[in-house]
Amino acid sequence: MQLDDVATILGKADFFEICDAEQRRLLAFAAERMRHKPGALIYKVGDTAAGAHVLVSGTVATTADLEGQGDPHVVSKVGTVFGAMALVVAKPRPVTLKSIDYAETLFVPRSAFKKLIDGDPGLAARAASRIREELLSYLGAIAGVRGRIGGA
Repeated sequence: MQLDDVATILGKADFFEICDAEQRRLLAFAAERMRHKPGALIYKVGDTAAGAHVLVSGTVATTADLEGQGDPHVVSKVGTVFGAMALVVAKPRPVTLKSIDYAETLFVPRSAFKKLIDGDPGLAARAASRIREELLSYLGAIAGVRGRIGGA
């Protein structure tokens, strides 16, 4: 896959819209193209994250259990980013990610993203804002469910 093609895919990934074209090209240079057979484990709950995956093609599913057998959330939208938080912190993965059919992802290493944000305070601020928005939306969803559970 050509460098410009990878940069274009990153440009379609919602998280990486915070980057300009040159920053996406630099990330594309560092990204690793990964091909996954049907049923392949991409990562599992508890793995220490070293970066994020961007869906290039195929279908994948996330589950909250170690074996990837729980209630799956199926995703086939090209450009979906899995583990954006892993671009800034080394934390255990909260979900298991498996391919459903033949799938391709780009693995963007945290080390490459951190080099960019270390050199660009504006990008660092945009990344922090984006992650904050995502966390607040998760907390809002959890609060809504907790209210229904508490009232049962």
